Amino acid sequence: MVKNEAEYALKIIPLGGLHEIGKNTCVFEYQDEIILLDAGLAFPTRGMHGVNIVLPDTTYLRENRHKIKGMIVTHGHEDHIGGIAFHLKQFDIPVIYGPRLAMAMLEGKLEEAGVRDRTELRTVMPRDVVRIGESFFVEYIRNTHSIADSFTVAIHTPIGIVIHTGDFKIDHTPVDGEKFDLQRLAEHGEKGVLCLLSDSTNAEVPGFTPSERSVFPNLDRVFSQATGRLFVTTFASSVHRINMILQLARKHNRVVTVVGRSMLNLIAHARNLGYIKCEDNLFQPLHTVRGMPDENVLVLTTGSQGETMAAMTRIANKEHPHIKIREGDTVVFSANPIPGNTIAVVNTIDKLMIQGAKVVYGRDKGIHVSGHGCQEEQKLMIALTRPKFFVPFHGEHRMLVKHAETAQSMGIPSENMIIIENGDVIELTEESIRVAGKVPSGIELVDTTSSGMVSSKVLEERQRMASEGLVTIAAAIDWTGKLLAKPEIHMQGVVTSIERSLLLKWVQQRIEEILRVRWPEFVTGSEANDIDWGGLQGTLEKELQRSIRRELQCQPTLTLLMQIPDEPAVKVADGRRRRTRSTAVAS
Repeated sequence: MVKNEAEYALKIIPLGGLHEIGKNTCVFEYQDEIILLDAGLAFPTRGMHGVNIVLPDTTYLRENRHKIKGMIVTHGHEDHIGGIAFHLKQFDIPVIYGPRLAMAMLEGKLEEAGVRDRTELRTVMPRDVVRIGESFFVEYIRNTHSIADSFTVAIHTPIGIVIHTGDFKIDHTPVDGEKFDLQRLAEHGEKGVLCLLSDSTNAEVPGFTPSERSVFPNLDRVFSQATGRLFVTTFASSVHRINMILQLARKHNRVVTVVGRSMLNLIAHARNLGYIKCEDNLFQPLHTVRGMPDENVLVLTTGSQGETMAAMTRIANKEHPHIKIREGDTVVFSANPIPGNTIAVVNTIDKLMIQGAKVVYGRDKGIHVSGHGCQEEQKLMIALTRPKFFVPFHGEHRMLVKHAETAQSMGIPSENMIIIENGDVIELTEESIRVAGKVPSGIELVDTTSSGMVSSKVLEERQRMASEGLVTIAAAIDWTGKLLAKPEIHMQGVVTSIERSLLLKWVQQRIEEILRVRWPEFVTGSEANDIDWGGLQGTLEKELQRSIRRELQCQPTLTLLMQIPDEPAVKVADGRRRRTRSTAVAS
């Protein structure tokens, strides 16, 4: 029997990272084998109340867990490894390959989440080739990015080589001396690359991204001008930037105190692996530096993106228990806001300035450079790999479109490239590329304070409570369907012109009316205590919610607390009477 073309096709299914920044997760599937490339997270938007982490919908992976053979990790940023611990709670991943720094960071995350035994972690070095299943051989190719130990991967499949760039820039003078292995990319291009999946983050920006080293003299100038305490905030994962900050601290005779758990963890891992080299006495605990002269202190913190619970945000909000801003402090934001974080960052900067700090920030100061390549680097990637097919990855829609235009200017025919969305199923053969379907591709919301997923219904309720308020009604009802006392009503965040006394009277009348008309529906037997209290509560809550929304002209969330007294005396077999108790019903 001759197999049809679809049976020879490679499926590429992005579950996150397209038309957005974050939660990068991609599935490669050939026949009955699946490998995953990265599994990242994103951070919640302002309307996601109580949500800490946003993950891609993994319905497809849960349904096909028997096909999963392993995962390849390109680097250690949270938007590429932050979701792995959560996914392992839902399905096993037999083996995860990745660079040393990413694996060191990941191991700690898995241990903390209690899922370390759900997978095997294996580290890789540049040009290592690993076999996953029967269909995939993956080669790790060193690239340059804003984190150490970052890789592009060449995935060898039965139909040809697919190169996924991962996050990249082309830095010819990297801080750690680990240059992009452009030679290996060119060798693959010479032999033939079937498809290139390429980072589109800076597709709108002409030219080249400056080298990370270009930041050093600008930070040096800022450090030399600071006369009081110096605060520096940057991405915790920016190992090269942190390394330069520590070098400058030593040069300017400042000790360093590190504030922020993620920053502490990253520095510890990077020092163990040799990516950060400095003397132990450079670091001092917070209680020690309090007694030192201000001009000898540098505080390195998280919070460059205005994250709610990060150290710099808490300092700006005067909520940090040990650090207060004072006149003469200099605060350096060595990072640019990620799209969506601008307002939070600006608010943080304003609060710091109001408290008397000199804040150094902005693209014009040269104290931050991107970790993603601009148009000329994207062109070089295409020129070196010379792919037959091209798919722009990792970016918002306008970035993907611009990257496709760049690829077309490099000679790739428009019919040989596609712009896709999360959940689209790319079907790739030796001769064609097309979108062949779609899998579930929404989001999963995590409330880490309760270790649970936040359903869309719960999120809607939280949003409604935040915008319309909360009404709580407490009512005591006896075993004959009568109110024992006037109900109580409490309102939080509800705007209304109705007087409280009139509203309370109206609620009492409405409850009495519902009990009078519908009480027989909830008497379930001949005994006095055969009452469907749960059904009664549901009906009261539903009817009161509808009536209150109509009367108040808004849609607050309503909670009914229903109090039930002791059960009435009931007959037993010998004719004597006894009393039992019931549990109060509350929503």
